[in-house]
Amino acid sequence: MVGSVAHHPVLGIAARHAGKLFDYPARTIHDERLGDISGFYRVPKNSADLLDRHRLVYETTMFCNGVFNISQAIGSDALFALLGLAPQLEEENRKRVAEYFDWVARKDLTIAVAQTDVKGDRSKRPSEQVDRDLYLRVVDEKGGGIVVRGAKAHTTQAAVADEIIVIPTRSMKSSEEEYSVAFAVPANTPGLTMFVRPVDEVEGNTSAVLSRLDYELETLTVFEDVFVPWERVFLYRNTGLAGRLATLFANFHRFTAISYRSAMANLYLGAALEAAKSNGLTAEKHVRDDLLEIVTYKELMRMSAIAASSQPLLLGGVAVPNPVYTNIGKIYSNTHFTDLLRSLIDISGGIIATLPSQEDLNTSSKDLIEKYMRGAVDGASRIKTLKLAKELGATSMAGYMLTLMIHAEGSIESSKIELFRNYDFSEATRLVNKILNTNTDQDTSTG
Repeated sequence: MVGSVAHHPVLGIAARHAGKLFDYPARTIHDERLGDISGFYRVPKNSADLLDRHRLVYETTMFCNGVFNISQAIGSDALFALLGLAPQLEEENRKRVAEYFDWVARKDLTIAVAQTDVKGDRSKRPSEQVDRDLYLRVVDEKGGGIVVRGAKAHTTQAAVADEIIVIPTRSMKSSEEEYSVAFAVPANTPGLTMFVRPVDEVEGNTSAVLSRLDYELETLTVFEDVFVPWERVFLYRNTGLAGRLATLFANFHRFTAISYRSAMANLYLGAALEAAKSNGLTAEKHVRDDLLEIVTYKELMRMSAIAASSQPLLLGGVAVPNPVYTNIGKIYSNTHFTDLLRSLIDISGGIIATLPSQEDLNTSSKDLIEKYMRGAVDGASRIKTLKLAKELGATSMAGYMLTLMIHAEGSIESSKIELFRNYDFSEATRLVNKILNTNTDQDTSTG
């Protein structure tokens, strides 16, 4: 049990990281109806708004040392999905969504999103699980609201957020009404318990550089008969919209993903460049090839976000990032992150796995170590660079990031499903049918 997250020696880093968002100088905009609000709460109405959102995610990630600041991004992703579906919601729920959005924007709150159920046996549907609580569900109604029970995994920054929005993780059958629920609760609501992941990149790496400045925590968030007032319930027993809400949120969130990942790639590009300089390898062809692998990853993410902004879909008056370009970028990001790790390791060398410890550098042996760690620059400078390269490519952080880049914002398979579902094959079909239907049964003999 932690008394104060903000004052905890490790969890406090995540709290200060969340707070950095409020120091970003270009974060706020003026809204004619709501006044000065966070740019993250600007409801996108057109391509220009989406492009501004991409830039905001990119630039705030750079502002936070290349670490995505999710504090208002993911919550607004969920709110935009709810606003987009609002015309299909019951009138009372539609009103609740609008009022909650206005309240959050005016109060400038941070929001975590709890979507991913723990799921139990993946071969079974929610209603088929041995334990019905393995998907979050409504277990009771009271005069003033509902009572929910279950658990959500991967709730990023929930322990340092003001609010938590809960949405379904998948489509539901007509018999699964109890699981078809979306709502919001304060992060300190009675009955909520958050189990924070081990922060091995700080606690398990005494030579950590980046993670002592910025990281984001994850929690297994358990709802033990949590009461939710009706005014905070946005979707209730509506199986028809559960899957649509889950999918629409995922599309907004994947657009956010390719935006922050393009900025995050600068960590690997910059570290690889500095390692190349320290090792005296900037003129080598294989080093240039490695650097261009990272450049390609970075710019394909950015190109995908720009393309997704340029051809949005309109739903309920909300501009939705183009799902085809969004998911193409996301799939590339999932499947090619290993290129960044390989390139960084190849340039930095095996020394990042066998670098002398920070404890040794804190002893009288420091000068001796620095003498033999000299490269194209002095030993102290090279060690500084290699410590960051080690953190990114050869510590628990590398394993965490590898898992994150494959599964965060939706798995590879989920992005493929959405890409296949949304892609328009008619152009290709028309072209081939035009050729196939052309009469080519002609006598081509010359004799």
